[in-house]
This record gives sequence, structure tokens and C-alpha cells, in this order.
Amino acid sequence: MDDELQNFVKVWTLAITSLCYCFYVSARLPKGLLRLISLFPILLLFVYLPLNLSSFHLCGPTAFFLAWLANFKLILFCFDQGPLSPPPPNAVHFISMASLPIKTKHLHIENNLTKPLKSPDFAQTKQNTSNVVPKSMLFAVKVLLLAVLFHSYNYKQHLHKNVIFAMYCVHVYLQTEIVLALCALPALAILGFVIEPQFNEPYLATSLQDFWGHRWNLMVTSVLRPTVYHPIRRISTHIVGSRWSLLLAIIAVFVVSGVMHELIYYYLTRAHPTWEVTWFFIIQGVAVAIEVVVKKVVPVKLRLHWAVSGPLTLGFVAVTSVWLFFPQLVRNKVDEKTIGEYSKLVDFVKDLLPF
Repeated sequence: MDDELQNFVKVWTLAITSLCYCFYVSARLPKGLLRLISLFPILLLFVYLPLNLSSFHLCGPTAFFLAWLANFKLILFCFDQGPLSPPPPNAVHFISMASLPIKTKHLHIENNLTKPLKSPDFAQTKQNTSNVVPKSMLFAVKVLLLAVLFHSYNYKQHLHKNVIFAMYCVHVYLQTEIVLALCALPALAILGFVIEPQFNEPYLATSLQDFWGHRWNLMVTSVLRPTVYHPIRRISTHIVGSRWSLLLAIIAVFVVSGVMHELIYYYLTRAHPTWEVTWFFIIQGVAVAIEVVVKKVVPVKLRLHWAVSGPLTLGFVAVTSVWLFFPQLVRNKVDEKTIGEYSKLVDFVKDLLPF
């Protein structure tokens, strides 16, 4: 464990040093090919760095922050786009914004003004969740639920496998939201940044479009939109027309997301890709595209009520997750490693307590 912590410090020391280079050198170069060439070694380095870690709780977030978020933000930065353009006033802000799921208050306001309008159902459910339960209380409940889940794993041998997979679905949501929020907390406290909300209560989703576009992992959505969706739609519009370009862009976003998840799976398992998780996202993309077409044809009054469409949405995501998202992790015992690391953390904390 000591070696893993030392490697973790080394990885992030290299990452921070590299981002300083991006701020002090690459940012001075003109946008376009020249800046991209100057950043290309950093992009490769960020893909390599997570290979130096083996634990789930250190490797997983590091891979997500560096190999995915930071690299995509730096690619946008090469062309004066994304959250790093224009460059923040100092290196600390640049490093924080590049490597963590955060945005300054100024950028957060801009996004609220420029992002697409949401559907009335989404706006209403968002307003309801924000007004009924305070965010701090809701976050505390989620932390408690995650702790209960970890404790429940002690009785896995007595549970049906479908119950365990259902627990895994809840686990992925809770742990991802909690870990990302905690990782961004220092920047919030020290620099006064506004944390980019990673999730917006996905269990309240009324459709797949609502789930993936407005509620699940919103930082990834905001990064994939300018790096994949807009370019694909702009290019394909001249070839197949605006109607088909919309569908191609949606599917392309999910294909790229699947490939990036495949990369993260490799970091966690060190096993050859099986492309199951990529197919999971391709299926989600095709389903979202079909849903978009259906919504354009079917009048609002004839659509399913949210009390029906909501459970159907969550059921579809859960069933396809059990089919394609989890098997590779379970085969390589990543789930057992995760539970074991949590147990070690609990024992470590107990040893520190004076009672």
C-alpha cells in the first residue's frame, strides 16, 4: 500500500508539472496545429500515467481525470475551445480546471446561458429535487447508503446474483458521484470554484435522452459535446443532411464514450479488451437515437407518462449494464478488489481512532 501511495504522488507530480508546461509554454503558441503538436507528448503521457497505479480507488479516478477529462480539455484548448479557453489567470486555476471536474463561477454562468433548453418535464423534476431536499442532506444520505452497500457485501454468498448486480448498479452511481465530488472539494474550498455537477439525480430520469444528456456524468457530456457531437454533426450535415447528421452525431458520442470506458477498464483489469462495454454504449446510443426520432413523430400528448417511462428507462439501463457493463469487471474480480480496499480503509481508520 505504501508503494501504491508513492506511485500516486509521483503520477500526480508528473501530471501537475506537465500541466504547468501547458500553461506556460503551449498557451503562448498560436491555436491550431502548432499548439496541438506541443501538447501531443502530454496527451500520450496522460494515457500512460494511470498504468503506474493498481488500486481501484486511486487508478480509477486518476485514469478518468487524466486520460479522459484532461486530454479532451487539452484537445479543445489547442483550438481555443472548452473550459481552458481563454486561459485562466494563473497556473493553479489552469491545473485545477484541466484535471478536475470543476468550472469557475464565470464559466458556469456562461454555460447556463448558452446550453440548450431542456424539456418542461426535465425542468420541473430538476426544480422539485432542488427545492424539496437540501443538497448537503441528500449527499449525506448517499454516503450513508454507500456505506450500507459495502457492509451488505459481507453477505454476498446469501444473495441472488441479480440482487448483487442491482447493488452494483446503485454502487456505481453512488461511488462515482461521491468520489468526484470529494476530489473537486479542495478546489471549491481553496480557490472558490463552483463544482461542475456530475450528476442530477439520474434515478428521476424520464427517458434515455434525459438520463444520458441531462442527469448522468454531466462533465463528460459537456466535454463530449464540443469534441465529438458538434464536429460530427457539422461535417456530416453536408453529406447526409441535418436529420441524419443528428443521429450520427448522437451515436458517435456513445461510441467514443464506449472506447474511453474500454480504456479505463484496461487500467483497472490489465486484461485484453473484450469490447463489451463499448457495445453497451453503442446500444445506448442507438436507443437514444431511436427515442429522438420517435419524439419527433409522436405528439407530446401521446407519449408515455413519466411514471411509466421513468422505470422503463432505468430498467433498460440496468438490464443492459448486467449484460454488458459489469461482466468484464466481475470476471477480473475488480468488484472483489474494490470491496477489499474499502475493508482495508475501514480497518486503517479504526486503528487511528483512540477508542
